Amino acid sequence: MRNDAIAVRAGGALPSRRLFLGLPLILGWPALAQGVPVIRAAVLRIGTVNWELQTILREGLDEKHGFRLTVQGYADGTAAHLAVEGGTADLAVSDMIWLARQRMAGRDYVMIPYSRAVGGVVVPGESTARTLADLRGGKIGIAGGPLDKSWLILRAYARAQHGMDLAAETSQVYGAPPLIYKSALRGGYGGVVNFWHFLARMRAGGMRDLVSVAQAAGVLGLDPETPLIGYYLKKRFLAAHPGLAQAFYNASREAKEIMARSEAAWEALRPLMGATDDAEFAALREGWLDGVPRRGPVDPAGARAMLALMADLGGEALMGPVRDLPEGLFADVT
Repeated sequence: MRNDAIAVRAGGALPSRRLFLGLPLILGWPALAQGVPVIRAAVLRIGTVNWELQTILREGLDEKHGFRLTVQGYADGTAAHLAVEGGTADLAVSDMIWLARQRMAGRDYVMIPYSRAVGGVVVPGESTARTLADLRGGKIGIAGGPLDKSWLILRAYARAQHGMDLAAETSQVYGAPPLIYKSALRGGYGGVVNFWHFLARMRAGGMRDLVSVAQAAGVLGLDPETPLIGYYLKKRFLAAHPGLAQAFYNASREAKEIMARSEAAWEALRPLMGATDDAEFAALREGWLDGVPRRGPVDPAGARAMLALMADLGGEALMGPVRDLPEGLFADVT
């Protein structure tokens, strides 16, 4: 197994031969001389996607499947997106709605499924709430803003399940995910909507689930297996390397399989995870694995239904010009 470190572009670079992308060309590295494609991934330097990518590197799954992976860490998602758009990286991660909007704007991004992990609502461990209806009159902390996708789905669920206007019948406090997380642990809210990894940390801190977005999606008739988060690359990059989308997907799926069965794989990732104790470590691992989608191509009907619901709930402010599933959004992987 290899022991390559993640190369970090912004803040605290770790030494790694993978940072020096030009060096193999100078030395005539045999792999590149044989035409093996290189995928330069741009990710948040503390993002959870690093767990899978580092597993690919450590297990040599990129070489096994006929490509070379390098990982460049950035301070925020905008910088990672700009790296792909500007050609200094080939791959990044985003959600299906953002990618649909980019395709409508003329960018040739193609999505490879990564995760279906989304948020949900947690409440303090001592809370008597059993359903969203029990949060009436209370205060909800929400990571992001009023157009947060988890919040919109939960609003639709409350309307369908309880005849309740969740936005009108509660008060909301919006903020950055870490701030909402810290306030929640201090008991600042009746319920909290946050990203999955912060929810995992909150569970480890004594909070409990009220309803997940996956549960809400099922009640609304959506397919909870629809992967809302994906890797994306430019179509012209993939066209220049036939079979590369499938090769990367195969490496991704094999990494997921290793992570599903191997304690050692997670122990190797522990330094990247920032877990404060064993309970938080276990909660993060469980939350990540819960987000693994089934293998295979994305069901266009499921994706189309999700986009339609988001258009109904978020309107043009969320969806821009997207009215339907853009043609060619998903890579042809199996």
